[in-house]
Amino acid sequence: MPIVQGIHHLKLPVSDLARSLAFYERVFAARRIPEADHRREADGALYAHILIMPGWGTLLELRLDPSRAHTHARFNPIVLSVTDRAALQEWRAHLTELAVPHSEEITAIQAWLIVVEDPDGHRLRLYTEEKHGPEVKPDEGNPWLVD
Repeated sequence: MPIVQGIHHLKLPVSDLARSLAFYERVFAARRIPEADHRREADGALYAHILIMPGWGTLLELRLDPSRAHTHARFNPIVLSVTDRAALQEWRAHLTELAVPHSEEITAIQAWLIVVEDPDGHRLRLYTEEKHGPEVKPDEGNPWLVD
């Protein structure tokens, strides 16, 4: 079987490029790669930004597609790894300081997580590498986990 080298980039549909770019820059310290902007050849209209995402290990494309962005609202397409519950608390403090909607700490099946919503309602999860045992029951009914 041929070898895959990894993930080249992730892609999210968005309803407003400027608003989404500002969110990812502010919350995740993303950096836009201006020379990688996608424009239609016919009229030069901008339809995507490519972002460097520190700590993600891959690039992120924000693709202008309002109808798909609306359809994907409340879906959790990206789960990011953090070391432990202390790291989750740092993220919660960061998100609270920025007034970004996010969940409380949630007990997941094997670990803990928080959920943050981007401007289109995509629910990104920050999930701990720190695990718990089967005696700790997950918060299955938590509204932040409903897709």
